[in-house]
Amino acid sequence: MSVVLVTGSYDHDIRFWEAWSGICSRTISRTGETGQVNRLAISPDKRLLAAAIHKKVNIYEINSASNEPRATFEGHSMNVTSLCFHSEGRWLVTGSEDGTIKIWDLRTSQVHRVYVNGAPVNDVCVHPNQGELIFCDQAGSVKQWDLAEQVCSHELTPAGDIPIRSVTLASDGSLLVAGNNKGRCYVWKVNDDQRLARFQPVTKFVAHNKYLTKCLLSPDAKYLATCSADTTVKVWSISPSYEFRQEKVLVGHQRWVWDCAFSADSAYLVTASSDHTARLWEMASGKTVRQYNGHHKAAVCCALHDGAS
Repeated sequence: MSVVLVTGSYDHDIRFWEAWSGICSRTISRTGETGQVNRLAISPDKRLLAAAIHKKVNIYEINSASNEPRATFEGHSMNVTSLCFHSEGRWLVTGSEDGTIKIWDLRTSQVHRVYVNGAPVNDVCVHPNQGELIFCDQAGSVKQWDLAEQVCSHELTPAGDIPIRSVTLASDGSLLVAGNNKGRCYVWKVNDDQRLARFQPVTKFVAHNKYLTKCLLSPDAKYLATCSADTTVKVWSISPSYEFRQEKVLVGHQRWVWDCAFSADSAYLVTASSDHTARLWEMASGKTVRQYNGHHKAAVCCALHDGAS
């Protein structure tokens, strides 16, 4: 599959879509299995799909006809809220409302490391250097965890104890953006030079007047997409001096927008909403070019991989 597009829903279904036709090509219905789908992630080689389902993570073969998981990772005691693959697909990192982050070995399906954060984890991403994790939590912190030293090496609290909902890191690791429950975004330049502060604040702005659910930098790091309870998705252009200017407001969803994913060339954006649909937007026009209908409850997560595997 040159394009892998997947959505997950509170109806418990995971659906694969033909991106351009809008046809659902495969449904993992999980009949008799409890737990809503919270998050999805596609491995870099497009072989595996990780699905956070309540307290566990199911690993599916993308090109398999079987809807049975290849492996199931169990160990979190509350909702798994975030997933991220290692760049070479060797391990998967998960964050949970139970206040822990776990690293799972995909070869053995065993948990490799556990980090206790102490507050519910809302989002996690792996630094492009593969040696650090950046995550955010319900206590209002953004933290960097050093995998080699096994310590929290930096902690940021940009708005006190207001929960940080989402974090996103530029593909070259140079820029970090965090969004909170009040709809505000905070931006830091990330310095590799040891003589400089690791995280240098550069700007902050109000992205939405309601709850922010997701912020995501485009692969080319020229745009930021923000999703919200206000039913919109906003696209922000990023200048070389890190000024964020509202470019477009993507209007069409009828309820909360929970998740988004960029195409590899940053030209398209997929979104998932409580209105039961997912949409494919063309960035240049700001228009919906496809709508994906089929879920019968809120679509809360999506994943897209159309780059080289």
